Amino acid sequence: MHDDRGLVEARLKRVLDERVRPAVYPESVPLEVAVWNAPDEPVPVEEGLAAPVTPVAVGDLWGPPWGTSWFRVTGTVPEEWAGKSVEALLDLGFDENMPGFQCEGLVYRPDGTPVKGLNPRNQWVRIGAPVDGGEEVRLHIEAASNPVLLDYHPFVPTALGDIETSHRDPLYKLTRMDLAVFDETVWRLVIDLEVLGELMAELPVDSGRRWDVLRAVDRALDALDLQDVNGTAAAARSELTDVLSSPAEPSAHRISAVGHAHIDSAWLWPLRETVRKVARTTSNMTALLEDEPEFIFSMSQAQQWAWIKEHRPEVWAKVVKAVSAGRFVPAGGMWVEADTNMPGSEAMARQFVHGKRFFIDEFGVENDEAWLPDTFGFAAGLPQIIKAAGSKWLLTQKISWSQTNKFPHHTFQWEGIDGTRIFTHFPPVDTYNCAMKGSEIAHAARNFKDKGVARHSLAPTGWGDGGGGTTREMIAKAARLRDLEGSAQVVWETPAEFFAKAEEEYKNPPVWVGELYLELHRATLTSQAKTKQGNRRSEHLLREAELWSATAAVRVPEFAYPYEELDRIWKTVLLHQFHDILPGSSIAWVHREAEKTYAAVAAELTGLVEKAQRALAGAGTQTLVFNATPHARHGIAAGGAAVPAGEKPAELSDRADGGFVLSNGLLRVEVDERGLVVSAYDLTAGRETIAPGRPANLLQMHPDFPNMWDAWDVDAFYRNTVTDLVEADEVAAGEGASVRVVRSFGSSKATQTLTLAPGASRLDIVTEVDWHETEKFLKLAFPLDVHAERYASETQFGHFYRATHTNTSWEAAKFEACNHRFVHLEEPGWGVALVTDSTYGHDVTRTVRPEDSGTTTTLRVSLLRAPRFPDPETDQGPHRFRHALVPGATIGDAVREGYVVNLPERTLPGAGPVAPLAEVDNDAVVVTAVKLADDGSGDVVVRFHEAHGGRARATLTPGFPTASVTTTDLLERPLGQAEQTSGPVELTLRPFELRTLRFERA
Repeated sequence: MHDDRGLVEARLKRVLDERVRPAVYPESVPLEVAVWNAPDEPVPVEEGLAAPVTPVAVGDLWGPPWGTSWFRVTGTVPEEWAGKSVEALLDLGFDENMPGFQCEGLVYRPDGTPVKGLNPRNQWVRIGAPVDGGEEVRLHIEAASNPVLLDYHPFVPTALGDIETSHRDPLYKLTRMDLAVFDETVWRLVIDLEVLGELMAELPVDSGRRWDVLRAVDRALDALDLQDVNGTAAAARSELTDVLSSPAEPSAHRISAVGHAHIDSAWLWPLRETVRKVARTTSNMTALLEDEPEFIFSMSQAQQWAWIKEHRPEVWAKVVKAVSAGRFVPAGGMWVEADTNMPGSEAMARQFVHGKRFFIDEFGVENDEAWLPDTFGFAAGLPQIIKAAGSKWLLTQKISWSQTNKFPHHTFQWEGIDGTRIFTHFPPVDTYNCAMKGSEIAHAARNFKDKGVARHSLAPTGWGDGGGGTTREMIAKAARLRDLEGSAQVVWETPAEFFAKAEEEYKNPPVWVGELYLELHRATLTSQAKTKQGNRRSEHLLREAELWSATAAVRVPEFAYPYEELDRIWKTVLLHQFHDILPGSSIAWVHREAEKTYAAVAAELTGLVEKAQRALAGAGTQTLVFNATPHARHGIAAGGAAVPAGEKPAELSDRADGGFVLSNGLLRVEVDERGLVVSAYDLTAGRETIAPGRPANLLQMHPDFPNMWDAWDVDAFYRNTVTDLVEADEVAAGEGASVRVVRSFGSSKATQTLTLAPGASRLDIVTEVDWHETEKFLKLAFPLDVHAERYASETQFGHFYRATHTNTSWEAAKFEACNHRFVHLEEPGWGVALVTDSTYGHDVTRTVRPEDSGTTTTLRVSLLRAPRFPDPETDQGPHRFRHALVPGATIGDAVREGYVVNLPERTLPGAGPVAPLAEVDNDAVVVTAVKLADDGSGDVVVRFHEAHGGRARATLTPGFPTASVTTTDLLERPLGQAEQTSGPVELTLRPFELRTLRFERA
């Protein structure tokens, strides 16, 4: 027989498209449709159901951008359809090529009971199977006319990303509103033919199995009367029985299918729309669970569960029932699927605290896995946090998007900065929206890199982002793939069931040490600067609010610890760390609201801090300085308040060649007539910081037009063109020992203030930019006279080293990376740090100076970008950044100064000193949180870690009478027996070890 596969495939496609699929619904009658358009924001369900409606017809336009329309559809099942299966087909004007990025609907019964969601590939609602005939049908559809913003390429700037700038013209056209007979035999024939056709396309050309499938499909098509598909579908299916029942090879790859709908908590829609996306999807999934006994659905992000509970109690009731049956499974144990690069130590910990606690409190379920399929890379401190939260597994997918280097494993142990290892799986299906297509299943089996030692992988299965989740077609395909020759075997399982099997079969998986760097989406470390500043400021205000509130609650009997306020604010901040909010890759609406939210958070937390500090200060006239950093400052203990010691002021003088000289006995800084730093001399070490002939504090601007993903990406070629902003409008003496520099460039202006504080080996640089550029990238450069092959960046509960060179493609790909409060470079015996109050992105490069063969290591922090999609006005307007250059810095200095820049002192008049609740006698041990226990017991919780990267011994002295101390996990649950104590606790810590102690007050 000749190779007729191409002919059979072409025949199969046409028959399916033109004859078989249309025959799934052989008879139909129109429904009557009426509509009420909500005038503003979405309304409660009861209001939408009761609203007056106006008749409309198929073909009519509806739905302005971000509008809500309530459709009422009514009709009667024809008597002659008695005994048949009948469904309503409700097409709002869907584009089936883009599930999840357009209009959507949620169907309700007249009593307000949710039925299911309507999505581009899920347009049916079951009326009866079978029907009696004559039934009256009345359904309500809450339809959202969300605009289509994502066209993949090219990205077109649009005003539709904010309701305040959108037009009000209708976007969609009602396409079909019918009652129809559902022919299940034909529908099953469609699935049979799709599965076999997709399998045939993946089998080797010379495979006997391929020929068996080809012949069977050919026979089935021969048996099908194209003029009577419904009458001959059963005969056609019978020709496929043998090839569909032939079992898989014993060595076949095994795929655990997990029902899934990855829903971004905000992205191309605002937060309020995500509430409804979640309601639609969960309604779909609870309905599907009732129909499909083998199906398992899993949903992450406790915030999304909480939204259902708060906003859609009628949907929540169905979810609770499905969870209790063990088939609707909470996953991930995090408040949201957060970015993991930028959240600070405590914030990353609290993602797990609040996420896991929600599932434990609501369902008695504790997650062993972290579930982060779409997050843009993973910080090296995360494994320890996962373990400290009581979890042990991690799932991700996004690393498959890396542009340069293909990740070498799919199942592996991931080792973090402290040595903690987490069993990690990276699904070889290479998508978190698996549709059970043959090409996806075959790719997973071929792609799996751990063949020979393991054969289990996971496939998150379902349409996300409002696509409606898993479909009945996916479930039907999975049933045929359970044990099918030529294919991987597919079974529905929970994430925990998959991980248990994978871990059991793969006893010694390979180890990956350090960050899981995504070689894509690097610009998310910079886009939407105000969102990032709001996050950083909120994190540190929360530290202060907990610290001073706990201190006041212990010291002042009448002071009430603000449990509810702190819980609510933490959840708000954690929500905004979602991996399309904090990274700056959402629409304008999201970031406009985020800015307002952060302002409200700052105001409320500042109020909590001031209330606690007033209670602690008492009545008096002494000027007390409150120190919230984890280190003593100006003679004031960490976490305490006192009158500071005076210090010799810094001096400002004229520089002989123009410009100014700043000096305070520790550091001597020269600023030339251009406002550039040409010398930062460490007087203690007798060492110059700035590379000769390469001025620092240099603003540089690049064109920034990536190949794709505007807000997400910066491509390496951006470096090919650079403009040094050296012309100054003004270089003048400022207040105290400071210099003011003003520069105009393009349509923008930058004003910098360079200050040398008394007694500080630190040059403070405040940069204010009124930014009005488009598709530009602004950097602040510091060429340093340092020879170093690696440098340190702060991450959660420690720091992580990256290479300064590009020996391999892996190192070259890290041309933009993340830091928290500091970046540190060091030669043996001397180093330099740059600390920051709000920026995350940076790059480090090395060059050799031809004049003296010395090495210049240039550190540049990323300040601003100006992408036009999805927010065409990204970062336009005023911004303020604070950095500090710290010559002679050790890692310990970098840690300390990073806190100093982010936690300014606060002053109040008061009666006298305030002693800290917890003191540690070793600066290498950094306290990240002092708070009261979440359970309301009044116990004091102290969390700390070793921050310098070495072994540490320390004594932690509680500043209050204690009865016992217990080591706990992040959720403040004991990890061992409580120890009686009435005084100091002796500590021994490994490098970067994280620990939480809970003190019972005596």
